[in-house]
Amino acid sequence: MKKLLLASVAALLPMGAQACDITVGLVLELTGEAGAYGQAGAKSVEMAFRDLNDAGGVAGCTLKTDTRDSQTQANLAVDAATQLVQVAKVPAIIGGIISPMSIPILTSVTGPAKVLQVSPASSSPTLTELGRDGKTNGVFFRTITSDALQGVAAAQFAINQGMKKIVIIHQNNDFGVNLAKEFTAPYTALGGTVVSVTPYNAKQSSYAAEVTAAMAGEPDALYLISDPVDGATIARTWISQGGVQKFLLNDGMNSDDFISAVGAEYLGGAYGTSSGSVASASTEYFNANYNAFSGLDPAAPAADRSYDAGALVGLAIAIAGGPDAAKLPEALRKAVDPAGEVIHAGKEEFTKALALIKEGKPIRYEGVIGPVNFDQYGDISGPFRLWQIVDGKVTTVGEMTTADVDAIKAKVK
Repeated sequence: MKKLLLASVAALLPMGAQACDITVGLVLELTGEAGAYGQAGAKSVEMAFRDLNDAGGVAGCTLKTDTRDSQTQANLAVDAATQLVQVAKVPAIIGGIISPMSIPILTSVTGPAKVLQVSPASSSPTLTELGRDGKTNGVFFRTITSDALQGVAAAQFAINQGMKKIVIIHQNNDFGVNLAKEFTAPYTALGGTVVSVTPYNAKQSSYAAEVTAAMAGEPDALYLISDPVDGATIARTWISQGGVQKFLLNDGMNSDDFISAVGAEYLGGAYGTSSGSVASASTEYFNANYNAFSGLDPAAPAADRSYDAGALVGLAIAIAGGPDAAKLPEALRKAVDPAGEVIHAGKEEFTKALALIKEGKPIRYEGVIGPVNFDQYGDISGPFRLWQIVDGKVTTVGEMTTADVDAIKAKVK
């Protein structure tokens, strides 16, 4: 009778429909100071899952997301991840977006539980150190380059733009402290002078004291390591107090909200660095289709690499033959097998990938950000995008390749 009932249910399913669901947890900053990144990231993962489902689904099932908002608060991020892992029993978590969310999720939840965690945008070197110290159980991966590399790229870019005497104002958290440190050493070695380093705590009503302290050294530029919300308040204060209108900005400041809040007329001398990409067929696909799916700009911070995070997790589940958390970290590495057949983004490419996986053949996913190679700590290497705010728009003005960064590192040792 049970077999007959199951057969009857299967017969009623539409052609191509999946008879089961596999749910992946998302812990993202949908609100709070990093909310814009999380909203773009969530849409990107949903788009990747849609494409995989349209291609036939993974391991005979439909991929779904269970998305939780960390509100850009570490305790809420940990609570959400705990619920997803211990109660919902998800096999993997995508998130957080920023390092101060990803680190406690990893150390408190996914690491101890040995559940795969993929962050699209957490760049802190601390995540590498945790892996090096054996504290991640090998479950953490990210689709963004470490700030240990961004600091080098930013240092050279600052020198190239004539910023020889700089002050740093940075978020007083793991991300801000580390990026300031990773910038200072190569910048100094390249001939620059860091006049002062001023930390600040998030969500203050005023940053006048921090700005006054930073301006005392009469710098020729400000390196502002922040988010669009606090960053706009600090930049406005800096400008109103007569600070020089030459800025170096971190990747998260690539934001229309920041520009509109400060005023484009004050930001003609604003430059920044972001983890870049190597253009591929996946990049073209994403740029052509993301806005129609999400209503957002494909250049939104974290959007491109969040699609890749979703695609890689979905392909890993297919390679593992299902949502077996113990198999997923190794399966994720197999999704980018250097010996595999190259696969790009989108339904047609994923259809090919899933067929190859079913046949036991290797694949190499080359994503929206380009080819990805994970090292032993789940880190990637890659180029950096160099940009300037021109007429109120973030405009790419150059690129620093992996080889370029390596050459600078060798020069400043």
